[in-house]
Amino acid sequence: MQWFSAENIVAVGTAVLGIVASGAMVWYERRVPRRKRVGYRVQMDNPIGDDVRSGRANRRLGLFDETPGMADATLVLLRIENDGSQGIDGGDYTGPEPHGLTAVFTDRTIRGVSVTQPTDADHLMDHFTAERGFGYEGNRLRIPRVPLNRGDHFKLLVLLSGGDVGSGIRLTGGIREGEVHPNRSATPDEQPPLFSRAARLISITLTLSVLTLAGIVIARDDHPLPLGCARGTLTVTGSTAFAPVVRELAQEYGKKCAGADITVDAHGSEAGVGELTALRPRSRHAPALIAFSDGATPRADAARDLTGSRIAVSAFTLVVNEDVDLGRGLSLAQVRRIYDGRITRWRQLGPRLPDLPVVLVSRTADSGTRQIFQRRVLGTWERVPSTSLDCVHRDDRSAPVTRCELGSTQEVLDRVAAIPGAIGYSELNLALGHRGLRRVSLDGAAASVEDIEYRRSGYPYRGVEYAYTYGRPPTGSLTARFLAYVGQSTGEDVIRAHGHLPCSAPAVAPLCADDDNT
Repeated sequence: MQWFSAENIVAVGTAVLGIVASGAMVWYERRVPRRKRVGYRVQMDNPIGDDVRSGRANRRLGLFDETPGMADATLVLLRIENDGSQGIDGGDYTGPEPHGLTAVFTDRTIRGVSVTQPTDADHLMDHFTAERGFGYEGNRLRIPRVPLNRGDHFKLLVLLSGGDVGSGIRLTGGIREGEVHPNRSATPDEQPPLFSRAARLISITLTLSVLTLAGIVIARDDHPLPLGCARGTLTVTGSTAFAPVVRELAQEYGKKCAGADITVDAHGSEAGVGELTALRPRSRHAPALIAFSDGATPRADAARDLTGSRIAVSAFTLVVNEDVDLGRGLSLAQVRRIYDGRITRWRQLGPRLPDLPVVLVSRTADSGTRQIFQRRVLGTWERVPSTSLDCVHRDDRSAPVTRCELGSTQEVLDRVAAIPGAIGYSELNLALGHRGLRRVSLDGAAASVEDIEYRRSGYPYRGVEYAYTYGRPPTGSLTARFLAYVGQSTGEDVIRAHGHLPCSAPAVAPLCADDDNT
């Protein structure tokens, strides 16, 4: 069980928030003194004369035409209410005057006032007398010290002249342990909100938390992964010759196993193994990295923490530019003479061959394809040093032939196809569909995975593809699951489709084991 999953965190957080909010409300009710509040709202401010400068669209035509000074009359409905948590009595008004509050109408003159109250608050009318301070003068309306229970209110309908609708209206005065404050303007029949702002905020917060939890639970994929699948990220590096196989395997695994992110970044067998080795001192756990190598590499053998798995038997081939027709191919002895610089022109191998200079297009020292070529064909390293960067211009005139080194199999094929007299080597399947090339048989045997599988020839230029990991990858990890997938039937089909022989096939397993003895 995952105790720290997202839904568990939200659930616990929601519960804690509810408990804290409830406790805070109880503490507030018991510990925080309740405030006394008088609020006021302007529920109506309308023109009723002909000459009001604002709100002309709603003026009442002609009602006061015959009354001097009332052509710009307006009506204001002012609601005054106890919206606090305690009742207010006459002694709670703190002003020195007999009245309790003062309403000021900016730029207007009061002409009359009427008091209204709810039917259940008729007793409030007894306070609106001149003896108790009720009256007006100019733009100031004196309001008596009216006692108001919690939620009580009364309204003042004020007739004014001499100013615009919408001019400022304010209520002044003091309340002991409380305040007088404006409320949002409301319609005459609007009721105060049932819940306070704080209560609404807490309710909204708790609702959003519950909805978030429900969304996570609904969106979470509770379905178990298919057998053999794992989530996570994995990087595959190493052999460029085997890279097309690995890319398709990664794509097929990703289709089957959602949540698996596999990146293929091939830049040479030795370079890939070197990258894996370099990660070793920096990580306490096995890095999510697989390095594919064309053949066993001495660097991996020297690193005791690396584990190699045999994946496939790969066939390689020498290739020459299409202008060089070698007929039945070359013997191993002729190949060795070409690569140690004793054959510099193709005519030296026979009068029917073109009189073209030999151009050696090789791979860099990190290449597993090159290492297999040196081990199984040459029997030694390539003796001619690199003499050219572009495979065309020879920088070292003392060398017997032009030789260049390239970083990938595809580059080798492209350069051999483009340069007359060029020769190079490649993984067989990549060379099959490339134009401008001829494949070269060795000692009379053509490169063929079928002939190798069924032991019909002793074609020498072949090798085993290895997958190196840091130690044994943990059971259930994406690294372990992906390597297991490579050896299953789908993985075997992909390997064969690219012209390789899967080591997991019973008929091929002996060929993979023979790699130790070659």
